[in-house]
Amino acid sequence: MRDPEFWHSKWAANHIGFHLEDVNPLLVRFWQETKPKRSDQVLVPLCGKSEDLAWLATKHDQVEGAELSHIAVRAFFAEHFYTPTVTTLSGQHELYQFDELAIYAGDFFTAPLSKADIVYDRAALIALPQEMRLEYVQRVRSLLNPGGGILLITLDYPQEEMSGPPFSVAQSEVERLFAGMKVTHLFEDIADERHPKIAQKGLSRFAEHVYLIEAID
Repeated sequence: MRDPEFWHSKWAANHIGFHLEDVNPLLVRFWQETKPKRSDQVLVPLCGKSEDLAWLATKHDQVEGAELSHIAVRAFFAEHFYTPTVTTLSGQHELYQFDELAIYAGDFFTAPLSKADIVYDRAALIALPQEMRLEYVQRVRSLLNPGGGILLITLDYPQEEMSGPPFSVAQSEVERLFAGMKVTHLFEDIADERHPKIAQKGLSRFAEHVYLIEAID
C-alpha cells in the first residue's frame, strides 16, 4: 500500500469513490469545535480534490493541502476555474498556489509543509493500512503548532467484512495513536440498512465518527 502507484492508478482510472462532490456536512457542522480563527493556518493531508479545501479557504487566510496525485491537484484547480502558480520543488514535489490555497503535489511524508494550527483529516488516516498509521500520526503531530488541534473523521466497521481502503479505525486505535493528546469523541453516525455500505457491500455495521484531538496543556 506504500506503493504510490496504487493511488496514481485510482486517479488515472477515475476510480475515486472516496471523493465527495460537495463539502462534507460533518466539516461544516463541527469545524467550530476547533475554535478556529481566520488567521489560523490549516493543513489538509491527503486532500485529493476535496470541495472541503474551497470551503476552508473562505474561512481562513492560509489553507495548505498535500496530495500524492498530480491529477487530483490539477483537477481541483480546473474544476474551480482557478489558475494557480505552479512551482517545481526538489524531491518530486510541485506547489500549486492560488490566493488562500496552497497544495503540494507529491508524497505527504516528505513534502516541505508549513506548521499548522488546525489539521483537518477526513480521508487520510482511514486511507492508510494499519502499519502506516503511526508514521502518519507522528508526521501530523510534528506539523502541529503548540496548542493546535485536529478535526478527525473516521470509519468503523468489521474490517474482515470489507477490504480497505477506506479502512476501519476504531476509537481505541484513535486513542492509542494520539496518546498524550486529548481525544474527544464528538459524533457517531450509524448507517441504516439503506446505506450503500450495508445494502450493497453487506456489512453488518458501518459508522462514521468525528473526533476533536487537542494538545494537553
